[in-house]
Amino acid sequence: MAVSVLSTAQAALAGCPVELAVYGDRDDAAGIDFRPATESATVTNAFRMNLENGVQLDGMVMWSEDVERPYGALMYKCPDGDVTGAELQACTLWQGVIYAADETGVVSLLPKKGDAPKTLIFPDLGPSLRHSSAYGAQGFSKLPWDVFALKGCQE
Repeated sequence: MAVSVLSTAQAALAGCPVELAVYGDRDDAAGIDFRPATESATVTNAFRMNLENGVQLDGMVMWSEDVERPYGALMYKCPDGDVTGAELQACTLWQGVIYAADETGVVSLLPKKGDAPKTLIFPDLGPSLRHSSAYGAQGFSKLPWDVFALKGCQE
C-alpha cells in the first residue's frame, strides 16, 4: 500500500511544469516556489526563495547567449523601477549557473520550460547567503544547502 501511494505521488510530480514546481533543501532551511515568468525577452524563469523569519528572496533566470547557460540571481529588497548596475549589484545576494539532476544523478541545466527536474543545484548558495545583508539577527540564521529536491507542484 505504501509503495503504491509513493508511486502515485512521484507520478504526479513527474508531470509538474518547472514554472509551478516547489523545492526544498535537505535541512528545511529554505524552500523555492517557481512561478510563471513575466512576458520578458530575457527572463526565462522566476522563483521565490523562502527562508526563516519570513525572509523572501526574489529569483530570476536568464539564459546566456554565447555558451547557453541558465544564469540565476537571488535578490533581496531591490529598489523598484529603473535601477543602476550598482544598485542591482548591491541587492543581489547570489548569482550563478543553476544545474539540475535527475533521479539517476545525471546532471544537466535548469530547463527554460517543460517538466520540473527532480533536483536543483545552486553552487555556493550557503556561503554567498552567509555574507549577505539578509543574514543575521534581523533576517535568517539557518543557511540552506546548495541542493534542492522537488517537493510538490502548485495548482
